[in-house]
Amino acid sequence: MRIDGFLALLPLLVLSAGTVVVMTGIAIRRSNFLATLTTGLVLVVALLALLPVVNVLPVRVAPLFLVDGYFVFAAALVLLSALAVLLLSYGYIAALRNIPADEFYLLLLVATLGAVAMLASDHFVTFFLGLETLSVALLGLIAYSRHRPDATEAAMKYLVLAGTSSAFLLFGIALLYADQGTLSFSLVGSTRGAAQGIGIYRMAASALILTGIGYKLSIVPFHMWAPDVYDGAPAPVGAFIAVVSKLSVFTVLMRYFVAGPGRADHAAFQAIALFAILSMLLGNLLALGQDNLKRLLAYSSIAHLGYLLVAFLAPATFGIEASSYYLAAYAVTTLGAFGVIGLLSDPDAGADLADLAAYRGLFWRRPWLAGILTLMLVSLAGIPPTMGFIAKAYVMTAGVGSALTLPLAALVIGSIIGLFYYLRVVVVMAQPLASTTQARFPRVRMSGAITVGVLALVVVLLGLQPAALIASIRRADPRTPSAPMLAAQQMPHVAGRGAPAQE
Repeated sequence: MRIDGFLALLPLLVLSAGTVVVMTGIAIRRSNFLATLTTGLVLVVALLALLPVVNVLPVRVAPLFLVDGYFVFAAALVLLSALAVLLLSYGYIAALRNIPADEFYLLLLVATLGAVAMLASDHFVTFFLGLETLSVALLGLIAYSRHRPDATEAAMKYLVLAGTSSAFLLFGIALLYADQGTLSFSLVGSTRGAAQGIGIYRMAASALILTGIGYKLSIVPFHMWAPDVYDGAPAPVGAFIAVVSKLSVFTVLMRYFVAGPGRADHAAFQAIALFAILSMLLGNLLALGQDNLKRLLAYSSIAHLGYLLVAFLAPATFGIEASSYYLAAYAVTTLGAFGVIGLLSDPDAGADLADLAAYRGLFWRRPWLAGILTLMLVSLAGIPPTMGFIAKAYVMTAGVGSALTLPLAALVIGSIIGLFYYLRVVVVMAQPLASTTQARFPRVRMSGAITVGVLALVVVLLGLQPAALIASIRRADPRTPSAPMLAAQQMPHVAGRGAPAQE
């Protein structure tokens, strides 16, 4: 491997080696603090490893990975999100009695490794391996609070989801290989199929691949699992599922359908437009009747993925910039909202504190946590001066530039509906204390409190001054032509059914 390829894969190598180090440390001495410290150092070193990557961009490693500016941006977002989840989890996991804490951090690192591998994938093999690495680790994270029946139930439901989505993906990938003779994102469509148009094999493959990805993104009509899994999983794990797993899968969707050969599949884009409209409308409507804050955030995330797909449908009018900024805003606000839920919950109880009635009068009992949760909900609603407002305005501008009439109409209607249930939570927190016995809150966990405080500052600062983040996003456009990309188009392959290329 050339030195450029080694540097390009340095974040993945750090995460892989760090996983072994954490596992070895657990075997030597069990300690929640040491496991947290080691995992945090691994994530920080992986973040620092992105710095030398910038100097060699873009670079292709074999036919499997493409490391470019978009990878650097998305990997930084994933690693920072994983670091935030780690800090939110430290006190939460330590409070679990009779449950070892160390393995939680090992699973967190493995899941992060799978997510980062997906971000650099330019081949269906590495995409699928990264996806399965992420999914298997998530099963253990979801069921980690094994004393909770709802956690075990949520893990079983996620297991069924993972198996179903993997079956659709593998069938679609097999059909694509039968038609194109390659599994490389860069080579699909450059074969005989490009001259003859998209045939029935390619159309069926796109439908199956979209179905598998739709399950992972929990967009309508593949959303049924999300509320139950979010509700049953520990609050920090719910944040990880809502942010890291969806961010990594959406990045692959962007690489294939916008920056890759999938952009020629107009039927797939029409299906995605329909999914976006249904997700925005149904996600917000289902959130209206929720009295459980975690389930409300689950349905809200379905709607936000619909908003994100509006930008995805407008790549010609800075849709990639809009979707990237929206991903960052969604990550920060969702982590903050789940972080507050985790801080207010007793990890040893039968469930997290998610019942909306328990939040009555929170402004009078935990004013700073109530203020942070309000800020996160305001950002999710798209109200200034938050990141959410800039993100939603960015998406709407991209949609207007591409004349996406129906998706934009659904976005406006969904946003109006969203205002009601977000502000409903704020009103409940501002109500006077009831005369009945109030829910007891656990002692404040300092690492989590500092983390949600920093997230709140980021929401405001990047809402008021988004220029620096937008500038970095513009440098990370995955469609930028590159010498390695052009070289990939000249790689030898054999097209057509019955004559697969050597991968």
